[in-house]
Formats: sequence, C-alpha cells, structure tokens
Amino acid sequence: MSLTAEALWLNSFFSGYDTAILSFAHKMAELAGSVLTPLNKIITLLGEKGILFFLLAIVLMLFPRYRRAGVCIFGAVCCGALITNILLKDTIARPRPFETVDQFRQWWECVGSPAEDGFSFPSGHVTAAAAGVTGLCLMRGKRFFLPGAIWVLLMMFSRNYLMAHYPSDVLFALLIGVFSGFVAALITQLIFRFLENHAGEGKFYDFLLYTGIEGKPDLKSVAGSVKSGVSSAAARRTGAGREETTARHAARHQAAGSAPKASRRSGSSSGTYQGKH
Repeated sequence: MSLTAEALWLNSFFSGYDTAILSFAHKMAELAGSVLTPLNKIITLLGEKGILFFLLAIVLMLFPRYRRAGVCIFGAVCCGALITNILLKDTIARPRPFETVDQFRQWWECVGSPAEDGFSFPSGHVTAAAAGVTGLCLMRGKRFFLPGAIWVLLMMFSRNYLMAHYPSDVLFALLIGVFSGFVAALITQLIFRFLENHAGEGKFYDFLLYTGIEGKPDLKSVAGSVKSGVSSAAARRTGAGREETTARHAARHQAAGSAPKASRRSGSSSGTYQGKH
C-alpha cells in the first residue's frame, strides 16, 4: 500500500510514541479484557458521528436560557467534522494501525474490535468529543471542565484500546476539537449579539431568542412590545379623535347652513304679517 508523504512522516516521527501507548493498551486488554473491552466498545458507540453531542445541543436549544450553549456545541462539532472528515482524512490518507503493521493487527484481533472503514488520521470520535466539551465549557462555565476532560480522555483511550487509531491520531484530534470549540464560541457570540441588538424589532428575532421551553423575554423585548402596543393605542385614539372632530365640524356646518334659511323664512312671514296689519 502506497502512503502519502504526510502519512509516512506521521508513521516515522510518532513511531515510538504510538507504539508505546498501543503496547500499554494491549497489556490492559490482557489483564482486564473481559471488563475493558465491552466498556470501550460502549464508549466508542456513544461517540459515533458525534451523535451524543448533537443530541445534547438540540435539547439545550429548546431552552432559551441554554440556547447559546446548544448552538455553540452544535457548531463546534460541525466545525470539527469539517476539518477532520472533509479536509484531513482523505488528504493525509493514513491507514489504520491494524491495516499496515502485523503486530498492531494481532493486538486488534486480540480485543475483538470490529473493522472500521475510512482513514485513521485524525480521529473523528475524539474530535467530536473535544469540540463538544470545549463548546460546553466556554458557554456554561468551568464546572463542566473536569467531567468533560474525563470523557475526552476515555474516548481517546478507547480508540487506542480498540486499535482503531494511532495515539498520534487522537492527539491531533484533541487539538482540532479544542480549536473548533473556540471558533464556534466566537461565531455564537457574534450571532447572539446580532439577535440581541435587533430584539423587539420583529417577531423573527424574538422567536430565535425567546421562544421555547420556559421562555422568558428580557426587558428589552418587553419594552419593545409595550412601545408597539402604546403606538397602536395612540394611533387608534388619534383615528377616533379625528373621526369625532370631523363629525363635529360637519354638524356645525349643517347648523350654520340651515340657520340663514330659518331666518329668511322667519323674515318673510313677519313681513307678510305686518303687511296684513
């Protein structure tokens, strides 16, 4: 199998690092494979295609108070997938460990890991995990850092334990995921700053910001609604006042127009009466 220059460099430069960690993972499989193998398969399954963080993002976006975090997580996982699966995997085209090295293939068969298609560098599972955790921590605070870091480390180990990736694959995936999280956080802040600056100007902006479970409009939205209501009420009052004024003018003109006729009739009959006398 012919390798790209980038794949050859990775195999050469990280040879000692990759072999040492994969060897440690194999020893762990020999010692506690009956426990670790199904556990790592479950961890890998949960990280498949970033579905876990996509679902988390969708749930968070249902709540206005957590919507910013949901958007950031969703964007971070998408950004990581774009860099990992679209730009790098096919460009680097690094085969998986069990596909090129006999020793790694034996270790892969030992743990009974299922065959996986696609190239090895970088790990999509770890990219999604690191991107989602980074986005969550940046939006919701440091209290999520420790459990998030543990999850990412478990994902990194599971991919090496199952011999699906080189350790250098998951290392670069970690860096890509963190980078994707920061990019998504920046874009999310810009999006919500734009929406907040236009809050109260239209139903579309208010819908994106406040509609959802436990939605509570902020003061700006309430002020906008009150202002709109006052303007509408004032317009109705103005229209009613104009109609009333027009009716009064019409009544006055009618009264003014009928008064001379009454006077003339009165004068005519008065003259006739006087003439008779």
